Amino acid sequence: MQRRNFLKLSAGTAIAAAFASRATAQAGVKEIRIGYQKTGVLVITRQQASLEKHFTPQGIEVKWVEFSSGPPMMEAMNVGSIDYGAVGDSPPVFAQAAGAAIVYAAGQPITNGQGILVPKDSPIRVIADLKGKRIGFTKGSSAHNVVVQTLEKAGLTYADITPVYLTPPDAGPAFANGSIDAWAIWDPYFAIGETKQSGRILINSREVTKTNSFYIANRDFAKNHGPILQQIVDVTTATGKWAEQHRDEVAKSLAAVTGVPLDIQTVAANRSNFVIGPVTDDIVATQQGVADRFYRLGLIPKPVVIRDIVWRSAAT
Repeated sequence: MQRRNFLKLSAGTAIAAAFASRATAQAGVKEIRIGYQKTGVLVITRQQASLEKHFTPQGIEVKWVEFSSGPPMMEAMNVGSIDYGAVGDSPPVFAQAAGAAIVYAAGQPITNGQGILVPKDSPIRVIADLKGKRIGFTKGSSAHNVVVQTLEKAGLTYADITPVYLTPPDAGPAFANGSIDAWAIWDPYFAIGETKQSGRILINSREVTKTNSFYIANRDFAKNHGPILQQIVDVTTATGKWAEQHRDEVAKSLAAVTGVPLDIQTVAANRSNFVIGPVTDDIVATQQGVADRFYRLGLIPKPVVIRDIVWRSAAT
């Protein structure tokens, strides 16, 4: 065979192999299941049907599953009930420590929109006043990390407070009726407590620590369908870029999908960060600090290495 013809054949074979690989990766995927909460880029993505527009031509349907917080979402992802979702920093740490089949697919710094609330007329004025108080938050959530690091800032320990583990829908009424002295929470519940339940912000999380939220994927889904996962991340990232420039429309989208009133979602949207990117070394280091702290406190049963479950696409 002449060299020129051989090279043409080789190039053609390589291109065919690439397309075959993509087709094989997508073969058998008829549905993508997305977990979301009442705020964030995924809510906007759902409202705009961005994933549906992208995947329908490929014969892939998109199913949306709402969760009240990150821990139950991680449980669902571990058993393969959902493929992709967004959570705060703590849920994946607890999940990894329990051996869950998850990977970090993308990261998003949190600059605002979560912290600790106390009743408007509460005598609690500084962090040290939390000693001996009942603090409500969701166990294993990003609020859990905020509580731990807030206490450390004031020289208190976890044993100095009484943790009251409540889901956001249960914590709201408990806060309103005085069953708990403080509430660690994120938007839009943070905004609800602040504007509708006479809450006063004791501390914003940004005053205490750097925090991140994450886009998590089921490990087997990431392994077997990497090209599809990359497309999901790309669409999500593009939606986040749009959201940064259209906050009024974001608030309307959030309200439409979640049923949370527009004025509440406007507060949340105006102080949110929507920029999504890779899980960088800095993000890994920050997340490793969260994991190490939880292990020292005995909140997780074993140490974990965050970098071990960071997904790297073929493009990186």
